[in-house]
Amino acid sequence: MSDLKGICVPICTPFDKSGDRIDEGALAAHVDSLLDAGVHIILSCGGTGEFAYLTEEERRRIHTLVGKQVRGKARFVVQSSAISTRDTIENAKFAESVGAEAIMVLPPYFEGPTMDGVMWHYEHVARAIKTPIIIYNIPQHTNRDVTPELFARLLKIENIQYIKDSKGDLTRIQQLVATGGKVFNGGDTLMFPALMGGCERVIWGGANAVPREAVQLYELFAAGKLAEAAALWKRLLPAQIFFWTHDYNSAVKAATNLLGGKVGICRKPALPLTDAELAELRQALSALGRPLASAA
Repeated sequence: MSDLKGICVPICTPFDKSGDRIDEGALAAHVDSLLDAGVHIILSCGGTGEFAYLTEEERRRIHTLVGKQVRGKARFVVQSSAISTRDTIENAKFAESVGAEAIMVLPPYFEGPTMDGVMWHYEHVARAIKTPIIIYNIPQHTNRDVTPELFARLLKIENIQYIKDSKGDLTRIQQLVATGGKVFNGGDTLMFPALMGGCERVIWGGANAVPREAVQLYELFAAGKLAEAAALWKRLLPAQIFFWTHDYNSAVKAATNLLGGKVGICRKPALPLTDAELAELRQALSALGRPLASAA
């Protein structure tokens, strides 16, 4: 299986107006918009997909639908985390069955084990499946930090190849790159600096709103057109800072809607942005020079 590189978008999950049901038509339209933009990898039910607010049945439905739609058009990754090792393995095997080319897995994230227990968890998940694993490190939400030292140990397990680091620390990203492992930057405000720091791949929730610009940024960087890439990043950065400093999923969905997408609002208890926050977001998005919808 070839290496995963480029822009990976953890897709938003659209709901109907009540928030009770997944809007499958809007989901398909959103996936199409990402494919049309040339996104390299699509990830279902990541943090930006509100996986914590979905039932397992809903997650599996989304994985199945997205996997079928993406097949042959982009690479496909499935987020398969669970608190217990048993449930994580079951989720990962299902992901394999719907064509996932990699499985993204958090460390156990509630009343979690020691770091030896985290290592045990990943070892047993890795042994149970054949698909490459992306370690998902977001310690601000799990209270478990997969350090560069632990990642170097995990890389000795045959099909653990990647890490997504969402700590939002450029020094950490460069430390992870130095392990020789394959690193996805997950901090929105660091996308361009991370590329410059040797990171060849990103998982970018904010790219739901700006997939064309995200792909263009990567392609400019890959072509060595660094001045053009830096100029584009300057236009993208205000919105990325807004996402990172507000209710993240609500902000990303609002921006996506303002820029012409239709992903609705988040499932409660995540609330829509206030009018004041929407005005601030509009100002941040104005740097892109694109028309905005009248409502988010």
